[in-house]
Amino acid sequence: MFVINREKNRVSKIEAMNFQKLDFKERENLQEWIANDPSFFGEELLVIQKEFDGFDDTRERIDLLALDKSGNIVVIENKLDDSGRDVTWQVLKYASYSASLSKIQIKDIYQQYLDKNRIEQNAEINIAEFFEVTDYEDVELNKYQRIIMVSGSFRKEVTSTVLWLLNNYKLKIQCFKVTPYSLQDK
Repeated sequence: MFVINREKNRVSKIEAMNFQKLDFKERENLQEWIANDPSFFGEELLVIQKEFDGFDDTRERIDLLALDKSGNIVVIENKLDDSGRDVTWQVLKYASYSASLSKIQIKDIYQQYLDKNRIEQNAEINIAEFFEVTDYEDVELNKYQRIIMVSGSFRKEVTSTVLWLLNNYKLKIQCFKVTPYSLQDK
C-alpha cells in the first residue's frame, strides 16, 4: 500500500503491520469493529449476538452471530494475526450448533444482545425492518448456515479445507484477510 503525494508526484510505501505489534486485541478491537459495522464484509448483516454461548452441553462461544438478507445464520469467527490450524473444525461445529436455532430462539438471542448492550429496541421490529417487511411473522430465518472467518493470515490447512468444502459441498464459507497498516500515528 502506498500514499500518494500529489504535490511532489511521488509515492511512499506504508508499512504493513500485524495486530499484535499494534497492541490490538481480538475481542476488544477486531470483534467490536465488525460488530459495530458489519458492512466490513461488503454486504448487509444484522449482528444478533457477541460471544454467544447458548448451546446445551458445550461451553464454546461463537465470536459473532449474525443474519444475512436471505435469512441465513452467519457464524463469524475472528482470529488476529494467524488463523491457527483448527479454526475450520471450530467454525464447522459452530455452524452445526446454529442449525438447530428456531425463529423464536433467534429473536430471543437478539433481544438479549440488545438488552445487554442497553439498546432500547425491539428485536422483532429490528428484524422485520432488516428484512424490509412490515410484520416479523413474514420473516423466514435460519434456512442455511454461513461461515465467515477473519484473520491476518490463513494457514494452508485452513484454506485447503475451505476450498474443498466450498467447491465440493457448496458450503457457504469465506475467509477475510485483514492487514493493518501504520501511517505515522494512525
